[in-house]
Amino acid sequence: MRVVITIPAYNEERTIGKVISNIKEVMKKTKYSYRILVVDDGSKDKTAEISKKSGAVVYKHPKKYGLAETFKTEMQKCLELNADVIVHIDADGQYLAREIPLLIREIEKGNELVLGSRFKGKIESMPLIKRLGNIAFSKVISQITKVKITDAQTGFRAFTKEVAKKINIISNYTYTQEQIIRAARKKFKIKEVPVYFASRKSGKSRLISNPFRYAANAWINIFRIYRDYEPLKFFGAIGGFFFSIGALIGLWFVYLHFTSGIRGHPGLITLMFLLLIMGIQIAIFGFLADMSKK
Repeated sequence: MRVVITIPAYNEERTIGKVISNIKEVMKKTKYSYRILVVDDGSKDKTAEISKKSGAVVYKHPKKYGLAETFKTEMQKCLELNADVIVHIDADGQYLAREIPLLIREIEKGNELVLGSRFKGKIESMPLIKRLGNIAFSKVISQITKVKITDAQTGFRAFTKEVAKKINIISNYTYTQEQIIRAARKKFKIKEVPVYFASRKSGKSRLISNPFRYAANAWINIFRIYRDYEPLKFFGAIGGFFFSIGALIGLWFVYLHFTSGIRGHPGLITLMFLLLIMGIQIAIFGFLADMSKK
């Protein structure tokens, strides 16, 4: 079985060498044939040079494209390297290289997408806003996939080449969740295993440099997931909200009709009809989007 361990990296010169060294030390004790692939997303430091010197195969983007595009490149390059199993791990050393065989063994048992769950394992430290965001994402993904997921944003996962071939990532924002959703819908066998998550050793995380922006982006992405994968629920809820307000106004007019009578209120009557029509139109749009979703 040929394993490719892939690492997305951006300005990780302080940690990438140690991460690669730890992986090599662990993997040489196993029976697996392996390669280490680093996809450098346009780093401005010596990430690519250190990775090459450490023995990794390196592909570098000409500029920073972001995590989603980097992940797509990883899948393409892993398949070019004839991977049977792909292990995705981060470059900052927060996931432990010694747990890579743990994920691979679950693939050997017949699972096709194995997620290293920080919430089932041990977390040394994680900012509260990020923890809450992860929990919210995981609940949404669990509802959509009907599979219990505790860590939908984990950067430590292993999967087969069939998963890499058959799941085309199209999102630029929620690629980690998209892989899980599409894997579940294609009936791939998904399993979570507990993993250790260490404190970041290379300084403050760039992901949550602004906690308010992180929270806003997290909720925007949750809405995107619902919009793209549960359009009937998403647009149905919005349409139902507008229709309900219009209906309540209508019930008030019914009450007036049988009591004091309806006198005036042309603006409110217009608003009632607009809300009712909007609600129906949005709900219909949800039905159409549900019919055409992939």
